[in-house]
Amino acid sequence: MTAMLPPRATMKDVAALAGVSPKTVSNVVTGTVVVREETRARVEAAMAELDFVPNLSARGLRKGRSGIIALALPDLATAYSAELVHRIVEAAHERGLAVLIEETASEPEREKELLSRARAQLIDGLILNPVRLEDSVVRYADRLPPLVVIGEVEQNRADHVRIDSRLAAADATRHLLSRGARRIAVIGADDDPSVATATSRLRLEGVHDALRDAGLAPDPALQVNLLPWSMASGADAARILLSRDVDFDAIVALTDSLALGVLHALQEHGIRIPDDVMVAGFDDVEFSEFTSPSLTTIAFDRRELAEAALSLLESRMDDRGAAPRGLTLSHRLIERASTSGSPAGHHS
Repeated sequence: MTAMLPPRATMKDVAALAGVSPKTVSNVVTGTVVVREETRARVEAAMAELDFVPNLSARGLRKGRSGIIALALPDLATAYSAELVHRIVEAAHERGLAVLIEETASEPEREKELLSRARAQLIDGLILNPVRLEDSVVRYADRLPPLVVIGEVEQNRADHVRIDSRLAAADATRHLLSRGARRIAVIGADDDPSVATATSRLRLEGVHDALRDAGLAPDPALQVNLLPWSMASGADAARILLSRDVDFDAIVALTDSLALGVLHALQEHGIRIPDDVMVAGFDDVEFSEFTSPSLTTIAFDRRELAEAALSLLESRMDDRGAAPRGLTLSHRLIERASTSGSPAGHHS
């Protein structure tokens, strides 16, 4: 005989156990009215004891909202994505929002599915990190729901939070030039517009800006781009670079994951870092401080990015008609051991 599941606890059950009115329980759940700390603690204890799960759809009825937003990133497997998801979910929870997480790089159609959910009011809004504007719904959707774009895709239809990736990549390159580098390779970039992402385009332009300012001509033979941007791809790209038998004394890797693979491949070939070749990354993910040698990289505040994206999204949810706003966050170069010496000579 199958055991009957106990009935799901209701707001009235919580109210009875806590000795308060159902309205007070509702106020604790929705956060719309300030409740005394002692009362809130009693209600929360009763909710925990009864394993009470608030009905999100009921909670959002007053504002016509579900209490759920979606976050779509290109590649959830990277260290950068893990850290960004953590920060956005943390900040969303502080605002009483649940987060649906999706991966979109290999299937841009998933952006359309999320847009459909938003239009059906199953989710209240989207935070989207498109790979290429050409493939993104942001470009051609006739009517956008509340939406914030993060990352490098340049567009003027939706609110946008970004760092200046072109300037940041130029800063990393200028740092290498200041340490004596003259033949700087780029891992994660190429000149093929059919495969280049918005990120790779902007960061490569930044490297080229710094080279030209120093009177140096960019060399396509010093560019390798393998997808996805993983540690394995970084290692394979460095091996391809080594097989070309071209001189280089420094490498800019367009993400820290790529850079970690580069460090591994160079060391496997007996190349000393930074003595023979200097290496710089991008993103300052946690492992970059703990690589051997530790990785010079571009850093920016992911908590600040999360707060900015959510603030813009909540403003957009409240006012659909406002003009799109853009925020550019600051970045800084963190110098570590992978560039702390001057190169002894060119590697080929």
